[in-house]
Amino acid sequence: MPPSQFLKRRNALWQRLRELSADEDFPASPEFEAALSELSELIGWERARVLAGLGLAEMELPEDQP
Repeated sequence: MPPSQFLKRRNALWQRLRELSADEDFPASPEFEAALSELSELIGWERARVLAGLGLAEMELPEDQP
């Protein structure tokens, strides 16, 4: 993937995660989980690190979420 595409996709995923985490349905949203997984894979960060980047912690998520 060209660097410009990588940066655009990365930034779009961060933005989407910020938007979804502000929703009432957060964090029960499958869309949030999908974006989180995609960003984690794209940038090579573990889930906890991505959540920390959003100002969230694993304990803020329901226990039935992966």
